[in-house]
Amino acid sequence: MPGRTWAGTTLDDRKALRREQLVAAALALLGTEGSAATSVRAVCRHAKLTERYFYESFADREELVAAVYEHVGEQARQALVDAVRDAPSPTSRAENAVRAFVELIVDDPRKGRVLLLAPLTDPALTRRGLHLLPVFTAVVGEQLSRGDETERQLVAVGLVGALSNVFIAYLDGSLKVSRERLVAHCVKLVLGADDLAR
Repeated sequence: MPGRTWAGTTLDDRKALRREQLVAAALALLGTEGSAATSVRAVCRHAKLTERYFYESFADREELVAAVYEHVGEQARQALVDAVRDAPSPTSRAENAVRAFVELIVDDPRKGRVLLLAPLTDPALTRRGLHLLPVFTAVVGEQLSRGDETERQLVAVGLVGALSNVFIAYLDGSLKVSRERLVAHCVKLVLGADDLAR
């Protein structure tokens, strides 16, 4: 009975809160210990909930992992959209977008690992990673001012691929540069992309 309250909250509110706890626990595990450590039992233990509550919100582990990925992906998309919304010039748009993305995935590296590294190893996310690429490509393509629609799409696909690989290398430790150098390089890539779209 969703309308009934207990301790001032409805059943629906409590279900939503438990779902949030499970997503937060899965983010913590997937973003620090990786896919192998993100089992239903481990997530429930981390969230301090029983498996009964897990199955109240998710059919299986894959559905939970997908929800975590979609959650982080939407945060990244919204951060980029917000960053460029009121920027007065192409340079400030590029700087704002890169800094917003870096803040999201570097300041909380769990999110970076979920968004960029987990799809490389977790079969439940491999297809979803491909599903999110067009979303980011569209956001990037909207910022390009030169070239026809096809040229902007080509450049946006290439730019998203290049930036993804730079961030993956930074997150996995194979690219050892300062944060400021990372940002400066990515801004140069973004600004250079507009010159390509002619």
